[in-house]
Order: sequence, then structure tokens, then C-alpha cells
Amino acid sequence: MAANRRNGMHPAEPGVMGVVSSARTLPRISLPTVATVVAAVAALYFGREVFLPIAIALLLTFALAPMVSALKRVGLPRLPAVIASVLSAFTVLALFSFILATQVSELAQNIPLYQSNILTKVRSLKETGIGGGIIARLSGVIESVGQELDRQEASPPAADEPEREPVPVEIIARERPLQVLQNLIGPLISPLASAGLIIVVVIFMLLEREDLRDRFIRLVGYGDLHRTTEALQEAGKRVGRYLLMQLVVNIVYAVPIAFGLWVLGIPNALLWGLLALALRFVPYIGPIIGALLPLFLALAVAPGWSLVLWTAGLFVAMEMITGNVVEPWLYGSRTGLSPLAIIVAAIFWTWLWGPLGLVLSTPLTVCLVVLGRHVPQFEFLDVLFGNEPVLEPHARLYQRLLAGDPEEATDHAEEILEEKYLFEFYDKVAIPALLLGEQDRVRGVMGDEQRRQVAASAQTLVANLEDTAREEAEEDDPAATEPAPADEDKQAQAEGEDDTELPDGTDISVLCAGGRGELDDAAAAMLAQVLEVQGATVSKASFADMDPASIRRLKFDAVDTVVVGFLNRDSVKHARFLVRRLKRAKSALRVGIVFWSEGGDDKETAVKLANDINADFVAHGMVEAVLGALSSDPPVALKVAAKRRMRRRPRPAEKAPLAAAK
Repeated sequence: MAANRRNGMHPAEPGVMGVVSSARTLPRISLPTVATVVAAVAALYFGREVFLPIAIALLLTFALAPMVSALKRVGLPRLPAVIASVLSAFTVLALFSFILATQVSELAQNIPLYQSNILTKVRSLKETGIGGGIIARLSGVIESVGQELDRQEASPPAADEPEREPVPVEIIARERPLQVLQNLIGPLISPLASAGLIIVVVIFMLLEREDLRDRFIRLVGYGDLHRTTEALQEAGKRVGRYLLMQLVVNIVYAVPIAFGLWVLGIPNALLWGLLALALRFVPYIGPIIGALLPLFLALAVAPGWSLVLWTAGLFVAMEMITGNVVEPWLYGSRTGLSPLAIIVAAIFWTWLWGPLGLVLSTPLTVCLVVLGRHVPQFEFLDVLFGNEPVLEPHARLYQRLLAGDPEEATDHAEEILEEKYLFEFYDKVAIPALLLGEQDRVRGVMGDEQRRQVAASAQTLVANLEDTAREEAEEDDPAATEPAPADEDKQAQAEGEDDTELPDGTDISVLCAGGRGELDDAAAAMLAQVLEVQGATVSKASFADMDPASIRRLKFDAVDTVVVGFLNRDSVKHARFLVRRLKRAKSALRVGIVFWSEGGDDKETAVKLANDINADFVAHGMVEAVLGALSSDPPVALKVAAKRRMRRRPRPAEKAPLAAAK
């Protein structure tokens, strides 16, 4: 039953107050000045001829470093290992480029053969009415341009225009052989020079990798060798793994694409397979571009539409298989970037460095995120582009309650409840979120309307979690039956942290009430739901029902324990007053007070405070509140306040007998 659930509190783990205080003491992120950002972007833009080869060489160094290490482990010296790795990589790239150029040249020669099929499909769309006026206008423009060109080529001379004698033309080559060679080789000099420069830089980076690492550490992180070394190792490991796994995924994706296009009869199937392999390095839009070109060619080579549909089905099927099977299987870890950051990075690097920047956008941004994760000056990069949550769970929940969005708050809660029990979620996340709201109320930054909105959203959250509470209440005893696989992790986690068990609340009736406001009522509703999971009979009362006039109207006949919660720790006097009122209403009533907080006080302090306010128990967290509410201890008797008796002054008539007696 539910009594076997552990409380999940680790002795060395901070409680609720520690979470809020840590959230308040988080260091502020120092954003760079606008001038610094503008200067850095301008340097990258205007110096792209220098920075782009260096960036490519750096990424290739990350990718080839594991290969060099593997060759060194088998006994090959460093220099031969580096040269072999670099030559192998650039040989593959050169072969890839040669095949791509050959296929593109062949495709360019065959394009005029596909013109008639394209015109036939445009006319068929026009006749069927698909596309309306757009197709009609496009086809009209194409046909008019073609007719005008034919008319100008075949038009005879006018009748009144005299025929001219043909003029003999003699072609004289004035270019020298050296100039012809220069015109031929000139366009190739720049890419060949860049490739040669990249090869040289990669070789030296691989040869001097340890020395470059030491110099970088001395330059930026000599004061914290551990952090800087960890940043370099993480950057190299993450980028290298990303490039290698992405290459494997792209090959697995491109080979079936090329084979399928060849089977379907699409010309230059090898070209489209190579483009699919290369373009898939570009996130999101790369596969789309790689599919559009074969689809257009399928539209041109066949008169019907079946080939287009088969080609589209091939790309969709491969994308589904790759995205849902291959990538989750091969990727040991993600890039660490949010989806929006990947898109923004692609736009930024494309604007900065063109098509090569688009291909390099993801690995370059990964390097920046790793840098921001370990270097405080660049922490804003991790916040902007990283995929890790930037807010603590309780702060995220409070933000959603503050925005009046209980549905999104419920989604956030259900994500946590996949690994935690309900009482753990309330103790570690929900109650700390309400504590943040109480702090804002005390500081005066939260108005009455906003406070009521947060409380209403929290109450809606509790109502939305009724199904989860019911499922936990219906769980079998883990000791009697084998737990379900989905619950094994939760049980192991709870049992591994502490030995305190939540008791069974069967045959115990508890009234949960808020102390001084709507936020206290929301916390009381959370406690009530946890008590219901434990099997207790629970009723709820609002803070308004705790007024002196309203307490008399409450029915305590079937109630064993009343638990009143306060989010404000400065409510001790009010708690003492409520304890006296409740115990006067029913002498056999157990009354507990919960001062919601994070870490709380030690047990001795709680016992002393309970004795001071005449309560049966004082708790500071969800587990302590449940233990106190479901305790079988007898109620504490109400203490009678000691009153100072004033000595009565004797009347004049009584003074004479007293004097005579003397």
C-alpha cells in the first residue's frame, strides 16, 4: 500500500528553503556590451577569408583527433599517424567533389531533354484547373517567351529592306597560350589555395594539439585549470562525436536514397545520394533541399505523376526511419542545443560566412555553448543556445502559475511525476513555488488580484493531478507484488534515500486548512491530496473559515486532526491563537501547525515551538506534516493561561475590625 512509500529526503540534500535561497543567490549573468558583440561580429564578417579556413581546420581537427589517437595506440608514431589521417580525410573529400562535379556536368547536358515533359505537365495542370490563374499565367509566360525567341530567330527580312551581302568574318585569336592557361587555372587558384591552407593548419593543429591546449589554458583559464580542462575535453568530445555520428547517419540515409532513385529510374541517382549526404549536415532545411531537386527531376523525366509520388514517398520513408530509429540508436548524446538555437545559428552563420557557414553552424555553435558552460564571461551563450533548463523546477512552476497557465503547469508537473511520487513533487517543487509567491507578496510586488490568480492556478493544478493521486492510492503493496517496470525507478529512488515511511491513514479523519491567505489554502489542498493518497479521510477549509466567528460553525465531530499551514514564518502568534480556538472547540482534537519552508528546523526546535504554541506537532515540510497528521499520539491538553490575581483593596468598613484585632 501507500504506507511503504519513502519520503525521498536525503540528509545532505537541501530542503525547500534551501532551494529558494539558492535561487535568490544565483550569480547574475554578465552580458557583454553591445560594442563588444558588434566588434566580434564585424571581425568575423570582414575577416571571413581568414577565420573561415581556421574554423574548418578546427572542426576537422576535432573530427580527426580520435583517428590519430587510435593510430598511435596501435604503435604508429605521431607524425605518420597525423599525415595518414589527414591524407585519408582529404582524399575522400576530393573524390566526393570530383564525383559531384562530374554528375552535375552530365545533368547540365541533359536538361534540354526534359523541357517538353515540364511543358506537358504545366499544360495539364492548366487544363484541369489546378492552381487557377497562377498556372495559366506561368504557362502563358513560358510559351510567349519561347514564341518570341523563335520568331526572332526565324523571321525573314522586311519587303522594303534591301538584302545585304554576307560579310566574310575571320576569327583571329589574339590571346597568348599563357593567357589562355591563366584564364583556365585562375578560378581554381582560390579554392585550391584555401584547401591547401586548411590541410596545413589541420596537420599543425594535430601535431601541436597538446601545446595549443596548454597555451589556451594559460591564456584564458590559468586560474582554474580544472574548469578550463573540462571545457576543452567536453568541446572536443561533443563536437567530434557529433561530426562522426552525423556522418554515419548521413551515409545510412544517403545510400538507400541513391539506390532507391536508381531503381525508380531518376537520372544521376549518385548525384542526389551525394547531395543528400552533404545537405543533411545542414539542420532541418538540408534534407528538404536535398529532396526538392530529385522531385523536380522526377517531374521532368516522366510524363505522368506516379514517379513524383514514388520519389516523395522514398524521401519521407527514409526521413522517418532515420529520425526515429537510426539517430536515437547511434547518438549517445545530443548536441546540447535547443531546436530554436539550431535554426538561429544556421541563419546567423549563413549570413556571416555563406553556404559553408550553414554547414558549419551546428558544430560552431556547440563549441560556443560549451565555452559558455564553463567560462563565466560567456555564460550568456549557454543560456541563449543551450538545451538545459535555465530555471529551477520550482521557479519554472511558479512562472507558469504567475502567468495564469495551470495547463502548462500541469504538463510540467506530469513530466516530474514520471520519476517522482506526488508527495515528492509537492515537497520539492510545488510548495517552494508557493513560497516564491509568498516572498513576492511580502515584498509588495504582487497585488491582490495577482495573488488570487496564482492561488487559483495552484488549486487547478491540484485538481488536474487527481488522476495521478488516484493511481498512486490504488497501487499494490510493493512487498507483496512485483512492482510495475514504470514504478521500479521511483520505488528504488525513494527507498534509497531515507528509511522514513509515510504511515497508512485508514480510519483517520483530517481537516486541512490555510492559515492567512489564498496561497496557504493552495498549500493545504496539496497536503490534503497527499493524505488522501495515504488513505485518510480528508476535508478542507479555507483561511476565511479560521476566523474566530467562523471556527464555531465548523463541524469537528468526525475530525481527529486539524492541520493549519502558513507560508509566512512570521505567523507564530496567529498560529497560537488558532490552536487555542480549535482546542476549545473540541478538547479531544489534535491540532498541528505547518510552517512551510525548505530546510526547516531540527526536530528539537520543532518540538519546542509546538510546546510553546500548545500544538500537537509543528512541521516544516510535506513529509513531517503527513507524519504528524496521521500520528496516533493522544492530543495535547489545552494549557490554562496563568492569570495574575490582583489583591483586593479593603473597603473602609472593613478597616475598623482589622485595627481592633491588632
